[in-house]
Amino acid sequence: MAYSLSVTLPIDWIHLTEEFCTGQALVEMAQTAEKAGFWAGAVTDHPIPGYRWLDNGGHYAQDPFVMLSMVAAVTSKLRLQTNIVVLPYRNPFVTARAVSSLDAFSDGRFVFGIGAGYLKPEFKALGVDFDSRNDLMDEYIVAMKLAWKGEDFSFEGTGYTAVGNRLLPTPIQKPHPPLLIGGNSKRALRRCAEHGDAWHPFIVPKMVTDTARTANISGEDDIRAAIDYMHEHCAKIGREVPPDVILSSSFSIQKGFNAQEALDGYAAMKALGSIGSGASINAQTRAEWCDLALQFGEDVIAKLD
Repeated sequence: MAYSLSVTLPIDWIHLTEEFCTGQALVEMAQTAEKAGFWAGAVTDHPIPGYRWLDNGGHYAQDPFVMLSMVAAVTSKLRLQTNIVVLPYRNPFVTARAVSSLDAFSDGRFVFGIGAGYLKPEFKALGVDFDSRNDLMDEYIVAMKLAWKGEDFSFEGTGYTAVGNRLLPTPIQKPHPPLLIGGNSKRALRRCAEHGDAWHPFIVPKMVTDTARTANISGEDDIRAAIDYMHEHCAKIGREVPPDVILSSSFSIQKGFNAQEALDGYAAMKALGSIGSGASINAQTRAEWCDLALQFGEDVIAKLD
């Protein structure tokens, strides 16, 4: 199987609304990403971010399930990836329903990247306790997996209770769409070993992780150490086959990009044990974005092993 690459869909670039934040723009970019050979189109999740974060390099986000439903309607092969959904923001059964609906109506193309989140003002605005986010995330994964079985189930959660509830249709992918567990901390790695199908780390410089209050994962040594820790926890809990590793975006495509640099970078990540990664495209117009995507498809994706 060739190394799989996702591409970030720039639907948060509201400073270039006419180019990137319209229905027609989303259709064109999604269809171009599919034509270029990308494995998945990825979107993120920030329902109501705080202004301080936004004014210091943060970004907006559209509703991930709405956007990916639109992508699903105009593509046939492109996977639909969240990168990531902040799981504690929503009741787990509301999320389970959205996931099941999207997977069922897209013929099993959904890839569920999830994380615990880190923006305190956003948690506050949504009425979710920030300090409980990790416990809630672990709980919500268990609750969703129960719902995805399509059978009557009971579950006692934090502030909610299911007593003989049922969710149908279930996702096409069994037992559920791939769970890509985001987060760079040891707790996130343990969570992935216990509940996930793949670890989905955020590969960024230390100064960014300091701002985002997340553990630093910025180089091959950090990735290798994290994978070793995850494998050790798998052995401790008796998981025989450890999760895969699918990295978040690790290459920025821009005019004049070096294809060999991208190929070498992805080869290095594959040698560390990852089966996929991502890319972002830096462009000022939709036409430029699409041209770069197609060029990257020819010069990089087509040559990946």
